[in-house]
Amino acid sequence: MSRAVHHLDVWVQDVAVARGEWGWLLGELGWTVDFEDPTGIAWQHDDGTYLFLQGVPEDTGEPYDRMRPGVNHLALTIEDRGALDRLRAESSEHGWHEMFADRYPHAGGDDHTALYVENSEGFEIEVVVVEPGVGP
Repeated sequence: MSRAVHHLDVWVQDVAVARGEWGWLLGELGWTVDFEDPTGIAWQHDDGTYLFLQGVPEDTGEPYDRMRPGVNHLALTIEDRGALDRLRAESSEHGWHEMFADRYPHAGGDDHTALYVENSEGFEIEVVVVEPGVGP
């Protein structure tokens, strides 16, 4: 299977906190730990794509702000609306809070089923239902 994205590196303030928050979410989406050391942790998807959460090499004192130039959010996929509903119900127990709750599950439009969550550092993840064999 080919993939469009080889990997993503995300710098985080606290690797231990990120491991708990991101680890829960990525694990629920089927990603597995590929590598871990004190500086970071790599999660791999079945398609070979990996995401490396790494502690910032030098703390500038500036918090992450997705509204500044750079990456605004990551959109990851899930194959089942029921699993999305479960993820929504459990996300706050794992450091994520729901965004756009009043428009769930169609905050991205009537033909787009997704959950938008933000973690304690302000990283936004959009979890999109994509059924196998169906386009975006």
